[in-house]
Amino acid sequence: MPAMNIQAKEIRLVSRPQGEPTRDNFALTTVELPELQPGEVLVRNSFFSIDPYMRGRMNEGKSYIMPFSVGKALDGAAVGQVVQSRDAAFRPSTWVLSFCGWRDYYIAQASQLRKIDATVAPPSAYLGVLGATGLTAWVGLNDIAKIKERELVFISAAGGAVGSVACQLAKLQGCQVIASAGSAAKVAFLKKQLHVDYAFNYRETEPLRQLEIAAPDGLHVYFDNTAGPQLEAALASMRNHGRIVMCGAIAGYNSPSPGPKNLHQVIIRRLRMQGLLVADHLHRMPAFLAEMIPLLRAGKVLHQETVLDGIEKAPDAFISLLEPGDAHIGKLVIHV
Repeated sequence: MPAMNIQAKEIRLVSRPQGEPTRDNFALTTVELPELQPGEVLVRNSFFSIDPYMRGRMNEGKSYIMPFSVGKALDGAAVGQVVQSRDAAFRPSTWVLSFCGWRDYYIAQASQLRKIDATVAPPSAYLGVLGATGLTAWVGLNDIAKIKERELVFISAAGGAVGSVACQLAKLQGCQVIASAGSAAKVAFLKKQLHVDYAFNYRETEPLRQLEIAAPDGLHVYFDNTAGPQLEAALASMRNHGRIVMCGAIAGYNSPSPGPKNLHQVIIRRLRMQGLLVADHLHRMPAFLAEMIPLLRAGKVLHQETVLDGIEKAPDAFISLLEPGDAHIGKLVIHV
């Protein structure tokens, strides 16, 4: 069965960034797809995800995930529809989730694809609130922090993909939520749409002073998406036996910064800090979806995303995502 002579577009990494990525690190190329082989599926992507963790994959060297290869297409979470198939389990028009983002068409082994139910929510939701993003927030709060009703929870980068879901889940569990973001628009979103208890712009004020105002008796939990100065402020504001979920460190992705000067607070306050990689918790996806899908259908959880049209927008979208005070609210996705 031929692959219909499709000329597929893909974004390649052509050089490794030194510090902040630039447009010159990426290239839009076209490749001709080969004929389908037994067990293979041809998919047309509809949406793919742009995520901060991808910056680390652009560096050379060993990490928790394989680095991107120079001269080859980048990848990441994506949703699309089957066009042709040589596997009986995947019929044309079936919606699938894959890790084959940053391209419009691709051929994959059937084992690389997971069917999704596009009647439950918009397909792009499986990249955000119903995907690894939502699972990250859910696992971090429930399995690692083990939040309890009426606890005081601080969430940094709360206007972003993981942070916005974490705010909603913490509120649903009866916690008081303090949230930080890097723009006035995001702070307004947190207050007016997510109904957090206290929100501040970390770029316009001192995080420690804001935490002293919002949590004079200290924090029970800090969900960290930034590291840097906000981690330092949170360490100074924790209650004894508090819990810190180390989810992201976007403050240092382009230029690594030294660790917090007050790390000794972990000892003084007997804190528990634990790193979170969602890949370790994929077995929790069924339980997560069983809880999250009804919440989404009932309107108790908001699927917030920023959608940019066109595969060629991906490099600039990624670059802007790492900039302080970026304009994207919620999950950033490319509509192919």
